[in-house]
Amino acid sequence: MSSRPTSRPVFHTWMRRKSVRALRRSHAEHSKQHGGLKRVLGLWSLVAIGIGCTIGAGIFVMPGIVAATHAGPGILLSFMLAGVACAIAALCYAELAVIIPASGSAYSYTYATLGELAAWLIGWNLLLEYGLANSAVAAGWGGYLSQILSSFGLALPPHLMYATGQPIPGGGTGWINLPAVIAIVLPTLLLMVGIRESARFNNGLVAAKILVLILFVALCLPAVNMGHFKPFLPFGWQGVISGAGVLFFLFVGFDAVSTVAEECVDPQRDLPRAILIGLALIALLYVSVTFVLLGIVPPKELGTIQEPLAHGLDMTGHPVAAWVLSAVAVVGILGIVLVGSIGQTRILFVMSRDGLMPRFMGAIHARTGTPVGSTLLLGAVTAILAGTIPLDALADLVSIGTLAAFSAVSLAVIALRVQEPALERKFRAPGSPWLPIIGIAINLWLMSALSQAVWIRFGVWIVLGLVIYFVWGMRSASDVFDATREADPEEPPPLSK
Repeated sequence: MSSRPTSRPVFHTWMRRKSVRALRRSHAEHSKQHGGLKRVLGLWSLVAIGIGCTIGAGIFVMPGIVAATHAGPGILLSFMLAGVACAIAALCYAELAVIIPASGSAYSYTYATLGELAAWLIGWNLLLEYGLANSAVAAGWGGYLSQILSSFGLALPPHLMYATGQPIPGGGTGWINLPAVIAIVLPTLLLMVGIRESARFNNGLVAAKILVLILFVALCLPAVNMGHFKPFLPFGWQGVISGAGVLFFLFVGFDAVSTVAEECVDPQRDLPRAILIGLALIALLYVSVTFVLLGIVPPKELGTIQEPLAHGLDMTGHPVAAWVLSAVAVVGILGIVLVGSIGQTRILFVMSRDGLMPRFMGAIHARTGTPVGSTLLLGAVTAILAGTIPLDALADLVSIGTLAAFSAVSLAVIALRVQEPALERKFRAPGSPWLPIIGIAINLWLMSALSQAVWIRFGVWIVLGLVIYFVWGMRSASDVFDATREADPEEPPPLSK
């Protein structure tokens, strides 16, 4: 006789959680029936994914904008504050990644601890976060491409270099940011070929980007003018906090590491190591490069420069190095989009497996071992956003989604320690529950510094997500959830104590 419940109160439905055991089994059964993702990624490929998803927009595009409009030289403190919050979140991610080696990242962790509705909202926000982060990165790609083309005497029409309706210096408005669209399409096509090929391409790009950033620091450090750091806080401490909130999305890379858990050769050993090593290297590069950039280009000028690092090298008498850096940036930024697309498609894949997204989005191509359908769909949507929405309208919304996800992961660590204390934890976030609580407090503090417009956009996205969940998602997920419980009568009830 079936154990499937004939009815369930709505409250019980959206509060149900899928235990660690159920998540692991769901992955195994889906892989057996439909073909799973290929386990081909080792430690350094994972580290490169974390670095590759962050180094690019943060170093090549955003410091100038944030320094000019938010924090001035205090952007160094903004980076440090965002880095501390990310370090706390990284420790929490590392613990959960070992226990739940599933590709859903914060979505899967939330489903195992806080319930289905919370998991849906986190997954819904992660899809937005990765999509807009990719769009923001792609939107900033055009400045470097323009510089490369101009060195060969070529140039794209201005109307094809700016987002729809965006003012063009000198008059007129943009039609579409064509380079941004190209920056989405090319990585999407590569990702459809396979994860092994995509990882190899990313590894090469990461090495090239690290080398040119070291070159930038080495060549420009002697020209640093400490006078550029006065006044250090022209926008006050509020500017530092708001700057940290904007810059937070630049650290999303270690989240991308956890989204490929099902493609790791040894996830329990390599995931936590890759997350922590990658974040440490990212923070060091951000602070070093930003310090040198501020020392050679006055902060007020940075807001008007599309390619600040190349401009800095030109100013200090290194035009050849500037050309090389721009060339690496043009290709390297594609790596950020590539890794962001990996994270976004894997989260959509797992949500589909749980019934919270249409099932076709979880289909795996037999030859490539990748979710081709969801990759194409998300690539098309992201390309449209990148070509039509200005960069400055995207970054803040990415930050608030990232902060919400990090808060959920910190809370998930506390909840899972209470719900399933006997689970083997090969890595434990230190200082729990106080460290995760501090992380949540910092995240909420940074969120509070974001503008009212960002909160309104975020609220609209949340409301849309709630409507979709209660109208369709909750019923669709029930079939999968109940089938899982029927297959394992030892599964805990929806509301585990």
